[in-house]
Amino acid sequence: MRLTFLGTDSEDGHCPTLYKTDRDTIVVQGYKVIDPEAMGDVRDLAENETLVEVPRELLRFADEGE
Repeated sequence: MRLTFLGTDSEDGHCPTLYKTDRDTIVVQGYKVIDPEAMGDVRDLAENETLVEVPRELLRFADEGE
């Protein structure tokens, strides 16, 4: 898989960041969700999956990458 940078709201070069892939998917770099209460609300999380939290504003870059 190859990633193409789409955008970030970060001012210091760290996450959150959005990428598109050469497989026509989106990859999100964000803060790993570890809060036990939030994790208790999650359904069907596979062993190879995780949750990340990003600002809603970051999603504006998703359509720009088309």
